[in-house]
Amino acid sequence: MQIEKLRGKVLDQLFEAILSLKNIEECYEFFDDLCTINEIQSLSQRLEVARMLREGKTYQKIEEATGASTATISRVKRCLNYGNDSYEMVLDRIVDKKNPQA
Repeated sequence: MQIEKLRGKVLDQLFEAILSLKNIEECYEFFDDLCTINEIQSLSQRLEVARMLREGKTYQKIEEATGASTATISRVKRCLNYGNDSYEMVLDRIVDKKNPQA
């Protein structure tokens, strides 16, 4: 896990701050203060790429739909295949939240 190299009080503080957010509006406000628009868009683009890869979409369709480079798509795919399964975890949670009876 590469994040182990970064682990420490400052990163813990960031994650605690994110976990303290109570709703989407607070997320918008916090991330607007914390990140540039490009940084926020890059993060959301990677999650969308992961969702589309999980659905079996081709690199070409993902690139057309998201504007992500093939390098970004490949990196996300590598994380899906060999990472911490965090994309799967959050995507499953998002789906479960939208479809509570599913």
